[in-house]
Amino acid sequence: MKQAFLGAAVAVCIGAGSAAADFTLTILHTNDFHARFEPISRFDSTCSAADNDEGVCFGGTARLITAIRDARARADHSILVDGGDQFQGTLFYTHYKGRMAAEMMNRLGYDAMTVGNHEFDDGPEVLRAFMDAVDFPVLMSNADVTQEPFLADAIQGSTVIEIGGHQIGLVGLTPANTHDLASPGPNVLFTDPVAALQGEVDLLTARGIDKIVVLSHSGYGLDQRIAAETHGVDVIVGGHTNTYLSNVAPDAVGPYPTVVNGVPIVQAYAYGKFLGELVVTFDDAGNVIRAEGEPLTMDAAVAEDKEILARIGDLSIPLDEIRARRVAEVAAPVEGNRDVCRQQECEMGNLVADAMLARVADQGVTIAITNAGGLRASFEEGEVTMGEVMTVLPFQNTLSTFEVTGATLLEALENGVSDVENGAGRFPQVAGMTFRWTPSVPEGDGRVTGVMVANGDGYEPIVPDKIYLVVTNNFVRRGGDGYAMFAGDDKNAYDYGPDLADVVAEYLAEQGRYQPYTDGRIQRD
Repeated sequence: MKQAFLGAAVAVCIGAGSAAADFTLTILHTNDFHARFEPISRFDSTCSAADNDEGVCFGGTARLITAIRDARARADHSILVDGGDQFQGTLFYTHYKGRMAAEMMNRLGYDAMTVGNHEFDDGPEVLRAFMDAVDFPVLMSNADVTQEPFLADAIQGSTVIEIGGHQIGLVGLTPANTHDLASPGPNVLFTDPVAALQGEVDLLTARGIDKIVVLSHSGYGLDQRIAAETHGVDVIVGGHTNTYLSNVAPDAVGPYPTVVNGVPIVQAYAYGKFLGELVVTFDDAGNVIRAEGEPLTMDAAVAEDKEILARIGDLSIPLDEIRARRVAEVAAPVEGNRDVCRQQECEMGNLVADAMLARVADQGVTIAITNAGGLRASFEEGEVTMGEVMTVLPFQNTLSTFEVTGATLLEALENGVSDVENGAGRFPQVAGMTFRWTPSVPEGDGRVTGVMVANGDGYEPIVPDKIYLVVTNNFVRRGGDGYAMFAGDDKNAYDYGPDLADVVAEYLAEQGRYQPYTDGRIQRD
């Protein structure tokens, strides 16, 4: 084992004092930014200018640049790195693809990033354009890109940068299942991260590099496996699972850093809400003897840089045109009124659930569930604009796919039809299943009956111990609106699919002149 500190007591320096040859490096890091250049609300969605003025918003590039400058100023030596998934999530990405991310990351002064799965959402060509525009290396060690013309001469597995006279090796990792998550094309072959990383670390070590930081878009759980099964790694800066690590926050998933096999692992949630700040001290042999820190919250206490604000304002002007863009036509009004959709099947619920299911049906997903509280408006007859779609679905939710038993689905439906009397937003709009519910039955005592699930061209009774593949939005999958039975890391879940508004807009466009409907999939006694 290369690392010299012991256990989880990473904030405690091993030994009586620091030797003159010790080297301290501050690692500033972000991950899963997802084009959130403007501030976000506490729900991770777009925050209004009024709310931002009131001081209740978080993040935004204008805050990040201030925090980065301040952090660099108090550090003798620092690097700024990103754990992947800068792409996708707002209209800024829809319009600019990777161009705006490149400009802003250059302004912030990143030293390196790893490739996230969403960097492949629009194929290798868009990723290459981004790479050509940035002033830092973009890394990915666990993929063979030799047959992909756009990437073969551009992607590096690792790089070495010099800070304060010390050489730091940086290695990148990308999800091995990126083919299932994005659109890398047929010419990029992904491999298991452990073997690929070890090979890259060995090459760096052979060159005399004794300080190695891994930028891993692999997820918190897999990062722990990587730490346990490799040697020569000093720090892992993670991403992909949007994991909040902290030593003080009660809702944190784990400590910051989490230490496995002597390797400190960090991650800073997502969307620019935090800036990770890990201070690592190496001894003269390159061993980590101390690692401590805490994610910095990008709240109203962090001043927004006026120059960045002005630039983002300029770049947002074309988005008004996108919001006005016609995406489809509907043959009749599409009912999305909350008083309807929060107690019974409704046309907007069917549209959204159908669109969700259609998007992931080729992955074997057969059931869609979405919360009626996520439906915020109706469509009038005639033209539908992107702005109107975003009014119906304003929360920038993403598609989440996961596996649960039939029994868990029954529990979820019971939750969905609870608190209907108070207009709760948890009421389930569905596709690929039908059910009946009885409001006169006490909550939790079996309000839901007759649940049928799609099977080929027909339906069959749900089987409690059978595993079903389900799609919902990331809010519900994480336990929102009372759907705690969907949360957890034991469901083979992927929570960071495409934006729900984009999914519905694209589905509508494919339908021609869309005819809204209800078909009795939800019956009320």
